[in-house]
Amino acid sequence: MTTLSLATVLAEAARRYPEKVAIVDEAGGRIPYRELWAQTRSYAAGLTELGIGRGDTVAVMIPNVGDFPRVYYAALAVGARIVPVSLLLNAEEVGYVLADSGAKLLVTHSAFLQVGAAAAAATGTPLANVGPLPEGLPQYPPRLDQISAGLEPVRTYVTVEAEDVAVILYTSGTTGKPKGALLTHLNLVMNAAVNVFDVHPLTGDDVVMGCLPLFHTFGQTVGMNATFRLGGTLVLLPRFTGEAAIELMIRENVTIFHGVPTMYIGLLEAAAKAERLPQLKLCVSGGASLPVAVLEKFAVAFGSTIWEGYGLSETSPTATTNQPSFGAKPGTVGHPIWGVEVEIARPEVPERIEFLPDGELGEIVIRGHNVFAGYLNRPEATAEALVDGWFRTGDLGVRDEQGFISIVDRTKDLIIRGGFNVYPREVEEVLARHPSIQQVAVIGVADETLGEEICAVVVLEDKGLSEDELIEWSKERLGKHKYPRQVRFAESLPLGPSMKVLKRELRKQYS
Repeated sequence: MTTLSLATVLAEAARRYPEKVAIVDEAGGRIPYRELWAQTRSYAAGLTELGIGRGDTVAVMIPNVGDFPRVYYAALAVGARIVPVSLLLNAEEVGYVLADSGAKLLVTHSAFLQVGAAAAAATGTPLANVGPLPEGLPQYPPRLDQISAGLEPVRTYVTVEAEDVAVILYTSGTTGKPKGALLTHLNLVMNAAVNVFDVHPLTGDDVVMGCLPLFHTFGQTVGMNATFRLGGTLVLLPRFTGEAAIELMIRENVTIFHGVPTMYIGLLEAAAKAERLPQLKLCVSGGASLPVAVLEKFAVAFGSTIWEGYGLSETSPTATTNQPSFGAKPGTVGHPIWGVEVEIARPEVPERIEFLPDGELGEIVIRGHNVFAGYLNRPEATAEALVDGWFRTGDLGVRDEQGFISIVDRTKDLIIRGGFNVYPREVEEVLARHPSIQQVAVIGVADETLGEEICAVVVLEDKGLSEDELIEWSKERLGKHKYPRQVRFAESLPLGPSMKVLKRELRKQYS
């Protein structure tokens, strides 16, 4: 039996760097590692008192504040599985996650108590709360800090096996209901370690901006777990705006920024009005495709390169990234990380893995220490996803002769116009270069003659551009079958929990 717990990440940081600041909250509060681990062990005693033990499931609804790591590592310390719940869900959707995961307890932050309490009541899930209580709340659930206060903190974390499940991440459910991806202690410890020791030259002196939601895999593994593995400092921002992020980064001398493309667009917008900008040593983008135009504008404004990577909930998340060992190539997601293999396989042969030569478009398949253990209670979906020891991602991509991987699109986002395949990503890359465009998403809408027509949904930087002007502009830069015949202007694009643009919502709205 090999024992390994993700709780080790915080326990070891407290042992090695007791006086170093682990987290800084938005208000400037500083918590050193020793204190954070002591608070976590205290919360773990409270969870034990509430009947939580090894193999139980604890759901958490907590924003980017100190209570997230406290509750997260406390649940791990008692040997429980954690289900981080998206803060964008309504009570019915939270109820589905609680029921599907078999959660034995939901821990809410006061800011999300209303939604959490309704979901817990509907599913009969016990509830505990953290965070300052809102005014005029006559009835509130037991508070974890109060329960813990009268108890002896646990001495250390319980013994679990490396292949035990640590975290259950619910995937966005682009088709049907969301599925719980089972991630093991080994998956998550390895992904955090490889991110900090094998990808970029990071040190324990680095200060990391924690504005990606911690309930999401990118913020959780690459932001929180990786920073703690290194003994760095995590600066927490509960609600991202470009202005707030720039202000906080300057105040705390942040050196590392992790974000999704919408955040980089927000930073660029705020940079135009800012008097000073932070000196960033490293910027990493993931979660969705980063338009090359945004990467170029960011390099000019901030004097910093964005290293783009790729991963999924099912891959812990990092699978590939542009990294110094191999150099960077804009428009690609780089090379696989240490210990992970990425290949291109025939998408039309679902029952086995058949590799394609470099330069040919196919489905991205992944194997390595980062690949999840399957979907909770869904053997058929697991069997479809895990084939011949590889994870089938459902993403279309290509590998060039230098080994760089490019994501072309999700298989389900492919537009087939009059028999021709059109990849929205390719059209978006071109449109993103128009000086009046801030953000763009390209979708296929039903068409009686051609099956599907190309529609661009555009957020403008200045309102002067007309539909006809943009169509004419794109006609000169894209093939006959690729340029958009329809343009729709929007104030903003709908975003999912991981800040990805929800194309299914746009298709519903505009088809």
